[in-house]
Amino acid sequence: MYAARPAQPDRITSLHNPRIKEVLRLQDKSAERRRQGLTLVEGYRELANARQAGWQVATLLLCAELAGDEIARELTAPAHLVPRPYELLPVSPAVFAKLAVRERSDGVLALLRTPSRTLADLELPKNPLLIVLEAVEKPGNLGAILRTADAAPAHAVLVGDARTDLYNPNVIRASLGGIFTVPTVAAPMPEILAFLREKGIRTFAAALADEAKSYTATSFAGPTALVLGTEADGLTPATREACDETVIIPMRGVLDSLNVSVAAAVLTFEAVRQRG
Repeated sequence: MYAARPAQPDRITSLHNPRIKEVLRLQDKSAERRRQGLTLVEGYRELANARQAGWQVATLLLCAELAGDEIARELTAPAHLVPRPYELLPVSPAVFAKLAVRERSDGVLALLRTPSRTLADLELPKNPLLIVLEAVEKPGNLGAILRTADAAPAHAVLVGDARTDLYNPNVIRASLGGIFTVPTVAAPMPEILAFLREKGIRTFAAALADEAKSYTATSFAGPTALVLGTEADGLTPATREACDETVIIPMRGVLDSLNVSVAAAVLTFEAVRQRG
C-alpha cells in the first residue's frame, strides 16, 4: 500500500475568513505585530531576501493567478516532496486584492517571525561604518535609509528610539528588503551612544551649527557612526553634545535642510568614498 499524500489546503475565497481578518489586523496594528512577533512582507523578491537572510516564514498567502506558474510551483511544492517549513494559505484574487498594498502585486504575501536583536548581538568589523538615527520614525525615510545602508554599504543601522516599529510593513516595503540585509537595532539613544563609546566608534552629528565642519573636510576613515535626527527638529541638544564632532552638508540654495534619507545617503557614500 502507498501512504496517502498530504492534500493541498483549500483556497480561501471569503474576505470574512478568520485567517484573513487576522492578517489585516497585523497590517494595521503595531501592538498586534509586537504581541505575536510577526510582520508582513509582500512580494516574491522581498520574501526571497528574507529567507536568504535567515528569517523564518510562519505563513505564506499565495494567489497563484497573480504569482504565475513558476513561482506558484516553487512555493507550493507538495510537502511530501519538499518539506515546507511554513503554513500555506492559497487565496483567491479577490481576497489577495484586499490584502495587497502594492500596485501590480505578484500574489505573494508572507507572515515572518521578527528577530529580537539587541546592541549586544551586533557583530561589527574592526573598522565599522554605522548610521544612527534619533527618532526617525517615518517608514518611508527609514526604509530609504536602509536601502542606502545596503547599497553603500554600512554595517548596521541603529535607531535611537526603542518604541520604533522597525518591522512596520511600510518600512519593509520602502526598504525593498533592506531590512533583511542590514543589521538594524532600536534602543534608547543614551544606550546607543554608550555602546559606540565602548566600541571606540567616533560619532559625527549632522547638524546646522556654527562649529560644524563640512562633511567633505571631515575624515570618516576610522570607526564611524553618522548620527542624524528628524527634519523638523534635528538632533536633540543632548545627543549633539554627546557626539565627538559636528558636520554639515553645505546648502547652496534658499532652503536650509535636506530630507533625512538624502542627507544619510550623502554622508554615507562620502564615508565609503574616503575608505576606498
